[in-house]
Amino acid sequence: MTVKFTEDHEWVKVEGDTAIVGITKFAAEQLGDVVFVELPEVGASFDKGGDMAVVESVKAASDVYAPISGEILEANDALTDAPETVNSAPEGEGWFAKIKLSDSSELDSLMDEAAYKAFCDGQ
Repeated sequence: MTVKFTEDHEWVKVEGDTAIVGITKFAAEQLGDVVFVELPEVGASFDKGGDMAVVESVKAASDVYAPISGEILEANDALTDAPETVNSAPEGEGWFAKIKLSDSSELDSLMDEAAYKAFCDGQ
């Protein structure tokens, strides 16, 4: 399974032509306590960098951008009733959506874990 990261602090785990997308632990910590998540609709299509979801915390609201282009196969509806899962397991059970990749070459422009860590250390 390939894991990649964006400069906007989204992560994407890829297996075959399906990607699971969420926000990183760094992003969840910056947001503070998450109180609401607006998820994308199943069947919706997004271009890389498009507004895919919204996460609201006690501090701020933030857009979640599609790290890759594709169609939403599944949204993590559990976040509707338990948005705090984004804080407790941002890179696990707190995922936002599963996307069918439309162009796997877009993954080449994303960071691997080492590059993402260096990026965060520089912020």
